[in-house]
Amino acid sequence: MELTNLRNSIDTIDDEILSLLEKRMGFVKQIGVLKAGSKTPVYRPERERAIIERLSSKASTLNKEAIEAIFMEVFAVSRNLEKPEKVAFLGPVGTHTHQAAQSRFGAMSSYQPLNSVEAVFKEVANKEAKFGVVPVENNTEGAVGATLDCLAKFENVKIVAEIYADIHHSFASLSQNAGDIERIYSHPQAYNQCRNFLESHGLLDAEFIPTKSTAEAAFKALGDKFSGAICPKIAANLNRVPLMFECIEDNSANRTRFFVLSDFKNGVSAGCKSSILAKTSHESGSLTNLLMMFKDAGINLTKLESRPVKQRDFHVVFYIDFEGHIDEEKVREVIKKASECGCEISWLGSYVGME
Repeated sequence: MELTNLRNSIDTIDDEILSLLEKRMGFVKQIGVLKAGSKTPVYRPERERAIIERLSSKASTLNKEAIEAIFMEVFAVSRNLEKPEKVAFLGPVGTHTHQAAQSRFGAMSSYQPLNSVEAVFKEVANKEAKFGVVPVENNTEGAVGATLDCLAKFENVKIVAEIYADIHHSFASLSQNAGDIERIYSHPQAYNQCRNFLESHGLLDAEFIPTKSTAEAAFKALGDKFSGAICPKIAANLNRVPLMFECIEDNSANRTRFFVLSDFKNGVSAGCKSSILAKTSHESGSLTNLLMMFKDAGINLTKLESRPVKQRDFHVVFYIDFEGHIDEEKVREVIKKASECGCEISWLGSYVGME
């Protein structure tokens, strides 16, 4: 078949895809009306996950990652038709947190970069934004203390979803030849995470110019044709700096977990996780007793982290993730028993596990 005929066939299929998408959006608008009447949340991550799983089981050419990339954008467009979304995130624009937010809320949402984790929580708490996205832990750097502290502080802000993202660095430049690079812009941490790449491409001798963020690095490289930037892919795209290399980090296993924050409660569904803060009594074995309650109920704990209670000297509160929804009977029983034993439990959210 000639190239022209192949292209004509693709055009025909594209027309069919567009027609079906418009039909889908018609149903989405009808659902939006029903949700508005019942005050049902527009964002349903457990429903989106179920769709991805169902479609992945049917596909023969596209893998799950490709299907997710396509349909997450479809979901985002659908949600914005139901109700326009404003998403606050830990900025600046072009960071990995921005990239994580966009992976779930798409290109059509309105994004608000903020300078601190607490500012994101405040934006959601004050209903200036419907959603917030913040990092909570990295598999090499550990927990983000500011996020855990804000979960304790802002009682009306809940975790409604989680995002696991591989943290990749890219090398962007207006130049087409690495040998022409005289300067490299980047945040010092990102620069040091890519030293093997820099050495193998003869770039360690290039002048290193530190920036406040990797997003700023891409902006700087845009005005300097003899430079390169170590930055996230999204920062290069936003600043229209061509990518020369992707995935240049020394540690390819670097992952960050992000929380999506909002003001509603997800329903019970398969694969749920929950997060709580537990303040145990100051008696010997109180934490062990709490953990044994989860064990005896057959509830798997996935994370345990201690945080200082800053109003008192050397007292701590325990951040706990576990499998299950807060409204499941066995979970309610554990929470009840723990409270009767003097443990103060604060529920932080129940959400679909996405790892």
